[in-house]
Amino acid sequence: MTQGARPTPVFGEPLPLTAAPEVLTFLARRRSASATSLRAPGPSQDEVADLLTLAARVPDHGKLAPWRFVILEGAGKTAFADRLETVAAARSDGVKLTAKLAKLRTPPLGIAVIARTTAGDIPEWEQLLSAGAVCTTLTYAALAMGYGANWITDWYAYDAGARALLGLADNEKVAGFIFIGTAAEPPQERVRPDVAALTTRFEG
Repeated sequence: MTQGARPTPVFGEPLPLTAAPEVLTFLARRRSASATSLRAPGPSQDEVADLLTLAARVPDHGKLAPWRFVILEGAGKTAFADRLETVAAARSDGVKLTAKLAKLRTPPLGIAVIARTTAGDIPEWEQLLSAGAVCTTLTYAALAMGYGANWITDWYAYDAGARALLGLADNEKVAGFIFIGTAAEPPQERVRPDVAALTTRFEG
């Protein structure tokens, strides 16, 4: 994979905090695209490198980098889906499981974010939260590039056979599959939570 084309700060470089109202506008209108609506073209190799670099800038207590990436595209993604179909065929609900693979087969690019926890001073929960933040940032970065993106955890994120295909270690789990491509149609706004109903203020 080539190095990302986007300049990134060097260690120790001052990073002044400045207002970015365009980011707030983006967040106010952010919407995932259906994975089965994602078509070619997907991100270039330089853009993929940028996406991973941006995703790796998430909060990470202890600087453990408790995650890694598996790129799924082209013949490799097809082979992964074919082998998952073989896994599904051996299950009693194989038809249903196989149908769900459309979300994997259709987009031109998938990036599996693998959470990997390490025993020590940093709680496992915080390491898993960091991996979740990677999934979020990767999704948002792809959308900010103008692509459609969707964060999915389906049966192949949890199935033992699927985990084996990805070569996961005992301390690893799939935090999410981020599927990226060009949206065939604009996603529509969905119902959002009632934030006021979910908010309280601590009064002491």
